[in-house]
Amino acid sequence: MKRMDLSRREMLTAMIGVGATLAGTALGSHLAPLPWSLVGEAQASTSLDDLLAAAPVARYWMSSAPGQGRCLECHGAEDLASGLGHEHDQCYVKCLLCDQECVLAEGERGRCRARVNHQGRLRSLVYGRPITTHVDPIEKKPFYHFLPGSMAFSLATSGCPLRCKFCQNWQISQASPDDYVAAKQEPSQVVQAAVGRKAPVVAFTYNEPTVFTEYLLDIATLARQQGLRSVLISCGLMNEAPLADMCGVLDAIKIDLKGYSEDFYRDVCNARLAPILRSIVQVARSGVHLELVNLVVPTLNDSQKMLSELVRWVVGEVGPDVPVHFTRFHPDYQLTNLAPTPISTLEKARELAMDAGIHYAYVGNVPGHPGDNTYCPACGKAVVQRQGYFLRSMDIENGHCTYCQEPIAGVWS
Repeated sequence: MKRMDLSRREMLTAMIGVGATLAGTALGSHLAPLPWSLVGEAQASTSLDDLLAAAPVARYWMSSAPGQGRCLECHGAEDLASGLGHEHDQCYVKCLLCDQECVLAEGERGRCRARVNHQGRLRSLVYGRPITTHVDPIEKKPFYHFLPGSMAFSLATSGCPLRCKFCQNWQISQASPDDYVAAKQEPSQVVQAAVGRKAPVVAFTYNEPTVFTEYLLDIATLARQQGLRSVLISCGLMNEAPLADMCGVLDAIKIDLKGYSEDFYRDVCNARLAPILRSIVQVARSGVHLELVNLVVPTLNDSQKMLSELVRWVVGEVGPDVPVHFTRFHPDYQLTNLAPTPISTLEKARELAMDAGIHYAYVGNVPGHPGDNTYCPACGKAVVQRQGYFLRSMDIENGHCTYCQEPIAGVWS
């Protein structure tokens, strides 16, 4: 048995370190720490002109410019049935990065705020502009079956294509890139910072990293050349082509399956469920390590019917070995009127998942809960025991339970 017990002094020291991370201290980074305050209050900003001057042309878009447009991408066949040509009064671009597929006139930004039509070309306003970096335990993401105990050099820009009313990082996800001043950081500098901090993992997290896909791809490519792994923490709203490119350079992806209901996604997240499900299946089939999180929000997605349908879909579409974390909600952003998720609700969700055949179901955001540990699906022994973000013990060798030699799904080395 590999013991990871901490003394009281070691535990306090470690908790102080995590507390500093959560408070916004950019550990080992020369970037400014994230200001966890309302965007726009007593904060510097950046002019749009300055952003545009450094904004590269994005990937994944099309234009209505003559010779470049694919009319059926924006218009129905009935619109073109007359056979008459149509000339736009200006050059529109359609972003093909995520399922929102924003159609933008000159000067307009996408719903994510991070991409803009500038002179008939879609440009990224966030490439090379991380507004925060931290070094976090990989368990914080949460990844429980990917290099447990590792530290992840984590970064974010602003922006997100969703409008989740319960967002825990709304200060940056719902911000615009011109709300912050951020020094230019080339992909090579990010990788060098991760190497300098001796972090074996680079994590794209906090906001929705899809909005900085080009930056992510360049960083992850360089990171792999340096022997680092790269992971994505995502809402899963990206389109198939960008996700395929991400799967080519990433080692693990965690997707938030926020609820198994189109109504919930429409009313609470301003998005659709179908593309999230498509992304989950695509990642599972790609061979990239996948974990799922369901933030259980009281009265909105916590019904037994919705939870039962969610776990049945997971088992049927991606199989029983994909870890599923049922995470506790705490009041934030636009849902401060709701109470934290009852622990009993999380326990029931975990029970439903295990009864449906899911091998690795977790109770999240409840430190010290037995449902935070990993159990062998064959012998039932706890093969990974956790206390918050820290490992207490690990009984997995070469990917197998040390008690009965059953394979434990995941990436362990």
